[in-house]
Amino acid sequence: MGPHPAVAAIRLAVRRVLHDLLTEHRTAAALPHAPSHEPPPPPLVLVACSGGADSMALASALAFESPKLGIRAGGVTVDHGLQPGSDVRAAEVVQRLRELGLDPVDSVAVTVGRAGGPEAAARDARYAALDTAAERHGAAAVLLGHTRDDQAETVLLGLARGSGIRSLSGMAAVSGAGGRYRRPFLELDRQTARKACMVQSLPVWDDPHNADPAYTRSRLRHEGLPALEKALGKGVVEALARTAQLSRDDADALDSWATQAEATVRDAAGQLECAKLYALPPAVRRRVLRRAAIAAGAPAGSLFARHLEEVDRLITGWRGQGAINLPGKVMARRQGGRLVIRQG
Repeated sequence: MGPHPAVAAIRLAVRRVLHDLLTEHRTAAALPHAPSHEPPPPPLVLVACSGGADSMALASALAFESPKLGIRAGGVTVDHGLQPGSDVRAAEVVQRLRELGLDPVDSVAVTVGRAGGPEAAARDARYAALDTAAERHGAAAVLLGHTRDDQAETVLLGLARGSGIRSLSGMAAVSGAGGRYRRPFLELDRQTARKACMVQSLPVWDDPHNADPAYTRSRLRHEGLPALEKALGKGVVEALARTAQLSRDDADALDSWATQAEATVRDAAGQLECAKLYALPPAVRRRVLRRAAIAAGAPAGSLFARHLEEVDRLITGWRGQGAINLPGKVMARRQGGRLVIRQG
């Protein structure tokens, strides 16, 4: 008798990602500049585990699948220090991961700042810790347990911010420097992961922050999405996840177009020409402007649609207005038919 359908589903999702990683690893080892005297060591894959159902299901699937492919598997848990006893829970997660056979396993304590709000600050601290752990161990990838439900929530949050199509594209299956982060569960729902933990008798920890209405994502999860499903019927989560993929495809195409267009709208001195920018479709032009602002020093995470709309009006609604202040002390001004974007 085979495994429970939920267990089979999570294992299949992880197996596919591990196959991709193994293929990438072997391809890199076969490159001309790679040493060919000895076979490359097996790649190490880490799972980021909070102890919740999604990440515990992911850890168990990684522990099951990795030996069959000759891949080393480890884990890392991040202690955000935001709740009493968080260090004890982190130690418990480490113990559970080791009992699954994962090695190495790290617990990393972080200090969460305030920039961007509590959720964004915790996320930034968490990814910084995961990056450090991956680099310390030389890991080929870090697996994250984001599910289709998480994807739907991300799309709705992007829609509420009015951040444009890139925000609506949600989380990528592969992201980070060199494709470090992999999300095997984006096509699986949260209940599948929880059921997999239950039938395997895996202990899970339910973070009280996930039910705390003080957090935007928690309100969306427990109030917003249920209200949408009540009004529109079942299938909202699946539809939002499809929207994410379609939006990602469109955003990738527009980004590629903007990259090509940028070289055509600069003069011999490298300055942006307003007349040529005006001729571009708005979606492409704003991407060119965003790239130019970031290149000048504007932090990408602080550069919002409203900033780009103001800069865009220097091109499309020019009435002699003054310079536009952007994050990072960057200024954009129209000067002699050119758009000048620089710091200071």
